[in-house]
Amino acid sequence: MAKKSFENALARLEQITAELEDGQQGLETSLKKFNEGIELVRFCNQKLSEARQQVDLLLKEDGTLQNAAFAEDEDGDQELPA
Repeated sequence: MAKKSFENALARLEQITAELEDGQQGLETSLKKFNEGIELVRFCNQKLSEARQQVDLLLKEDGTLQNAAFAEDEDGDQELPA
């Protein structure tokens, strides 16, 4: 089995969300998918946390960490400050 990536986990999470919103699943199946979704959210949050830590390391200057908040662009996406 290939290593799970953030992108694959996010795509699967979107698929599960659509299936649950559709309402065509039985209770048992819905609970299994909900549980899978929770695990995927945890995985994605961990990957995002790791990425943020890497960004923080890259922002170090003279041995001190610059705390630079991410700015949101007009689409609501986060980006590094200029």
